[in-house]
Amino acid sequence: MATTPAPPTAPPKPTWDPRRPELPFPWLRPTIRIRLTLLYGGMFLIAGILLLSIIYLFAAHALNVGSELPFKILQGQVASDTCNLPQQTSASVLNDALDACVNEQRQHALDNLLSQSLLALLGLAVIAFAFGYAMAGRVLSPLGRITRTARAVAGSDLSRRIELDGPDDELKELADTFDDMLERLQRAFMAQQRFVGNASHELRTPLAINRTLLEVHLSDPGAPTELQQLGKTLLATNERSEQLVEGLLLLARSDNQIVERKPVDIAEVASQAVDQVHAEAEAKGVEIRGERAPVVVQGNGVLLERIALNLVQNAVRYNIPEGGWVEVTTQAQHGQAVLVVSNTGPVVPAYEIDNLFEPFTRLRTERTGSDKGVGLGLSIARSVARAHGGHISAQPREGGGLVMRVTLPL
Repeated sequence: MATTPAPPTAPPKPTWDPRRPELPFPWLRPTIRIRLTLLYGGMFLIAGILLLSIIYLFAAHALNVGSELPFKILQGQVASDTCNLPQQTSASVLNDALDACVNEQRQHALDNLLSQSLLALLGLAVIAFAFGYAMAGRVLSPLGRITRTARAVAGSDLSRRIELDGPDDELKELADTFDDMLERLQRAFMAQQRFVGNASHELRTPLAINRTLLEVHLSDPGAPTELQQLGKTLLATNERSEQLVEGLLLLARSDNQIVERKPVDIAEVASQAVDQVHAEAEAKGVEIRGERAPVVVQGNGVLLERIALNLVQNAVRYNIPEGGWVEVTTQAQHGQAVLVVSNTGPVVPAYEIDNLFEPFTRLRTERTGSDKGVGLGLSIARSVARAHGGHISAQPREGGGLVMRVTLPL
C-alpha cells in the first residue's frame, strides 16, 4: 500500500517583531556603522598621537633642550629683547644667562609646536570620524536594504526583493541568497493560499448540499419518526463538520500576518461577541458581566471578533451547572490593549494549560466525543493574536475556571 506523503509544514514565524518601538535616542544604539566609525576614527586618533609624540621627541632632540650653547662670551656686552641679561658682569655669569635664555626659547617653541599640533590633530580627528561614518554608511548601505526588505517581508509582503547591484562581494552574495529564499517562500505561500481557496470550495459545497437535503427531508410532515430522528442526527453531524471546516480554514488563514489593518475597538468587538452568546448563556444560567473600556487597535475586525467569540463561548460552555458567571473586560494597559475573559468552571490543572491551545485538544475529553465544539477555538484565538503581533495566555482561576488574557499592540 502506498503511503501518503506528509503535508509540508509552514515555515517558522520570526522571533523578532518588526513593529517593535524605536529607542528614544536611536543614534545611541551600537550599530555596525557606529562601531566601524569608532574603529576607523580611533585608529586614526591613535596613529596621530603616536606620530605627534615621535615628531615632538625628534624636535626636542634636534633643539638640544637643556644643553649648553655652542659658543662662549669672553668679553663685552650682550643685549636681548626677550631675556633679561646682566650688564657689567663676568663672562661666566653672562654665558650662564645666555644658556638659560636660549633653553627657555627652545622650550617655548616646543610648547607652541605641541599645542598647535594638538589642535591640528583634533581637527583632523573630527574629519576622520566624519569621513569614516560616511564611508561606513556607504559600505553598509546594502545591509540597510536587506534589513528594510526583511521588515517588509515580515508584514507578509513576499513580493519584495533586494536586487542588489554592485561588485560580486559577500554582501551581494548575501542579498542574492535572501532573494532566492524569498522566491521559495512566496511560491510556498501562494501554493498554500491556492490550497485554502480550493479546499474552501470543495469542502463547503458538499456540506451545504447535504444540509439542504436534510432540511428538505426534515420539513416533510409525513416522514416517519425514526427517519426524522436520523435526519436530525445527520444534520447535527453535518453542522459539526461545517464548523470543523470553517475552523480549519480560519486557522490556516490566521497563521499569516495581517496586511490590511483598520482601527478596531476591542470593547465593541467584545460586546458583539457577548451579544452572540447571550442566548446560550441564559439557557445555561450563566451570568455575563464586566466593564469594557474603549480601546482601539489596528487589525482585522472579523478575526479579532473571532478571538472574543471563541473565548466567551468556551467560558459559557465550560462552566458550572448553577450560579456560573463570565466576566469580560477590556482596557488599555502599558501601551497595549488587554482583553480578559474569566469564568467559573471546573478546576483546571496548571500542567494542562499549554495543551488547551493545541488543535483538537479539550480538557479531559475525547477528541471527537464532545458536543461543545471541535477543539479549535483556542488554537484559532492564538493564531489570530499572533497574526496581530499580540499574545494570549491562560491561568487557572482559584476555585475553578480560567482567566484568559489577550494582549494586542496599540
